[in-house]
Amino acid sequence: MSLHPRRRRLATQWPTMIWLVVVWVLLWGDFTVGNVLAGAVVAVLVTGLLRMTPIDFHGRVHPWGVVVLVARFAWDLVRASAEVSWVALRPRHTPHGAVIGVQLRSHSDLYLTMTAELCSLVPGSLVVEAHRLTGMLYLHVLDVEQSGGVEAARQSVLDQEERVLRAFASDAEMRAAGLEPHRRRTGPAGPDRTEVRA
Repeated sequence: MSLHPRRRRLATQWPTMIWLVVVWVLLWGDFTVGNVLAGAVVAVLVTGLLRMTPIDFHGRVHPWGVVVLVARFAWDLVRASAEVSWVALRPRHTPHGAVIGVQLRSHSDLYLTMTAELCSLVPGSLVVEAHRLTGMLYLHVLDVEQSGGVEAARQSVLDQEERVLRAFASDAEMRAAGLEPHRRRTGPAGPDRTEVRA
């Protein structure tokens, strides 16, 4: 007995549903049971009722990369919130905003979406347009001067993309993006062992 096509599609969409719940909770800014349940309902409705183009995931989850991604994202939230508060409270200071274009290294729809979402969730920057065919993101930066300049703002987006890739991309996807693939340890006697000496 096989599953109904819609149920089968829902069963294979659980990573998307989890990601939608996480984004829902982050957008509301309050981690409560009610928010998680509401996010789960929205995720089921979105993935079950809306016809979405399937996104192929050829990578795999790298636990350490996920830890780095989440920890750095949390730090960026705290730091950017303080910076935006300082911009708002500074007397006689006019922030100089700008829209910058950032050419991402990966052309995967999944990684482009994840990078755009993470950048938009950090206060002080907002993705205003994304070109999926070219991998180009356009962001509005609240205060370019406080961000360290246009190039520093652009580099922070590329760093965010690299953390996403190191958390979820395969070695082939890393190479295609021009980044060093994940290192595999083969044990003390393996050929890939490297020693770091002080």
